[in-house]
Amino acid sequence: MSVFQPDIIAFLCNWCSYEAADAAGRSQKSCPAGVKIIRVMCSGRVDSCHVLHAFQKGADGVIIMGCHPGECHYKTGNIQVLKRYALLTPTMKAFGVDQNRLKLAWIAAGEPGRFIRILEDMAETLRRMGPLKRP
Repeated sequence: MSVFQPDIIAFLCNWCSYEAADAAGRSQKSCPAGVKIIRVMCSGRVDSCHVLHAFQKGADGVIIMGCHPGECHYKTGNIQVLKRYALLTPTMKAFGVDQNRLKLAWIAAGEPGRFIRILEDMAETLRRMGPLKRP
């Protein structure tokens, strides 16, 4: 019997979290299987519709990674995504999707190890939860 490998959509801001992913790759650290990275200029550009669309199209989990608060290259982009995240969690519950399937994380460019650990933790959480059941 094979182990369930969750499909995770990871929205990464260009300036910090994508740089951390790149640094992880350069140091030959690997992401968990099933992680699909979408590079965005700023985490603040990730709209609620993008997250819901990812779940609709088969994602078992979605993670949004942006610059640490106060360090956004676009000043307040990460604060905007934090507001959307706060609105998305009850919306997901209304649709019957466990809020643990969505994660928001702050990553600096110099944190490749932390980047990998956060993805591994999410993958493990989703493995325990099993595939997202769709109607």
